[in-house]
Amino acid sequence: MSLIVFPAIDLKGGQVVRLAEGDMDRATIYGDNPAAQALLFAQAGAQHLHVVDLDGSFAGEAVNAAAVEAIIDAFPGHVQLGGGIRNRAAVERWFDLGVSRIVIGTAALKDPVFVKAAARDFPGGIVVAVDARDGFVATDGWAEKSDMPVVDLARRFEDAGVASLLFTDVGRDGLLKGCNIDATVDLARATDIPVIASGGVAGIADIRILSLHADEGIEGVITGRALYDGRLDLKTAMAVAQAAA
Repeated sequence: MSLIVFPAIDLKGGQVVRLAEGDMDRATIYGDNPAAQALLFAQAGAQHLHVVDLDGSFAGEAVNAAAVEAIIDAFPGHVQLGGGIRNRAAVERWFDLGVSRIVIGTAALKDPVFVKAAARDFPGGIVVAVDARDGFVATDGWAEKSDMPVVDLARRFEDAGVASLLFTDVGRDGLLKGCNIDATVDLARATDIPVIASGGVAGIADIRILSLHADEGIEGVITGRALYDGRLDLKTAMAVAQAAA
């Protein structure tokens, strides 16, 4: 299997932004038309899109719903959505609106029964976000750090039927420091659930190295700031990922 490259659209106040280390006060605005940005990614060949309602992550419920719905309407491929989705009604609503996969983070730690039930009832549709700060799980928009090691949270869902684990090194996110490949591969080796890498992708080298580990359980990689800053070309990234298959 080839590595899936997920271009990212993070939403804050209806705008396309990127944060530094998950800090809402360190946001760079890249546009005010999320649907148009989604269409640009599609025109570049993207078949998968990763969308985050940043405001929702802190509020615990959808805040940028209108922008997300516009993205779903505009993007012809698969939309993976996270941010404040913490109950059954929200899960069902987004699937009904056309989302392909839902990313659940905070609730995975605080309400695992809900997440396991959703994974059972929506096969292949639930992704568990394993957000790491110094090796421990971060929650509530990364504002809080728990006392649970990342690997322990991942293993909690091994037999639950979740589609993937989304691993983000919070300390690298949005900083273009390079993806934490060692930690990502270690997590993939420690569990039988496919892992999506995120946080700090700086350029094509990250894509190339991660693609070499696809057979060890690395399913995909999410990239945002590197695309918006022009450090990474989406078509090239997808070609490199495909070539390594």
